Amino acid sequence: MIYGKMWTVVKPTVGIPLIIGAVAVGSFSVHYAILTHTTWVGAFLEGGSKTAVAAAPAAPAAPALKK
Repeated sequence: MIYGKMWTVVKPTVGIPLIIGAVAVGSFSVHYAILTHTTWVGAFLEGGSKTAVAAAPAAPAAPALKK
């Protein structure tokens, strides 16, 4: 283990919950920032737009070949 000596200073019963808690707080803060500073994430999570999207016009028929 690379950081094996760290556990001689900090007990694992204290250090592991602190590490997991720091990761959780960081993750929640990043997700909160994304939700509050963008418009498309909220719309995506709500299911997108409620209006129907117009269908694309049909492609024109190919011209007839002359023989």
